Amino acid sequence: MIFGFIGLLATAFSPTIDNIRAQAVAIEPLVKSRLAKEWLAGAKTLPEPTPRTLHRGQALLTQAEYDALDAEAKSKVRNVPVDAAIYYNTKYGTPIAYARAVDLTASFGIKSLKGKKVMDFGYGGIGQLRLFASCGAHAVGVDVDPFLTILYSLPEDTGRYQRGSVQLVNGRFPAEASVTNQVGGGYDLIISKNTLKQGYIHPQRPAKPTDLIDLGVSDEAFLEAVHHALKPGGLLVIYNLCPAQAPLDKPYIPWADGQSPFTKEQFEKAGLEVLAMNTPDDEFARNMAHAFGWDQGAHPMDVAKDLFTWYTVVRRTK
Repeated sequence: MIFGFIGLLATAFSPTIDNIRAQAVAIEPLVKSRLAKEWLAGAKTLPEPTPRTLHRGQALLTQAEYDALDAEAKSKVRNVPVDAAIYYNTKYGTPIAYARAVDLTASFGIKSLKGKKVMDFGYGGIGQLRLFASCGAHAVGVDVDPFLTILYSLPEDTGRYQRGSVQLVNGRFPAEASVTNQVGGGYDLIISKNTLKQGYIHPQRPAKPTDLIDLGVSDEAFLEAVHHALKPGGLLVIYNLCPAQAPLDKPYIPWADGQSPFTKEQFEKAGLEVLAMNTPDDEFARNMAHAFGWDQGAHPMDVAKDLFTWYTVVRRTK
């Protein structure tokens, strides 16, 4: 196999790196496209992170903010060394869970990422961006979480990587003009995993505001910005993994409602052709979960009852 994993150097890596690579090997038989197999093969290029420390006082501090503290103030700060688990899995889990979205991208017409521009809206971690870059893409991660800005603050975190490059943008796209300017346009692919969920943006029942996502603009303005960011023929792929929704007599779980927050009519009005709309993908997700071992161990997931998935794919027509 062209993109197989045979022959990797016997270099010692942390358990997290080894696990990410093992997950890529385990899921490779589940994906169909050459693109997804190439993307998974990029896992063997992921390096150990450069040593760094997170400084947490009442809030997370940048290195400059920590350095400016006096000795007494520093003594009250909790210092957390960043290992590969924090660096690659962050708060959101393995980057290899993007594999199905990449496979879908290929099935809807993007067969190669070489020289392509890819945006990950709500990226949450750098791992999948590096895998996009390993395929030759210019990968741009966009997120509002300041934790990510502090975590990925060293020069080697961004810029050239393998055959492509990685850029990180912190802020609200497209609500903040400066962020929209940094993001730019000409994207072949915009991907969003576990961010653009109906439950986060248009909850169907009352929910805590802290559990929701405010795009900062109307649906119409957001989709207009997506249309503008995509090049003609470019794809938006929304892929959402979800737990089971709570019964009606229990508190609503926003992240369990993974259908598109936008309607078919809204997409079409924005000049985005709907190729797939709220398509269930439970079988693949559950097979992936089994390959990852999520249904094993001390606290196994009952994947048949607690894992559900939907995807939506649209294309800019002109």
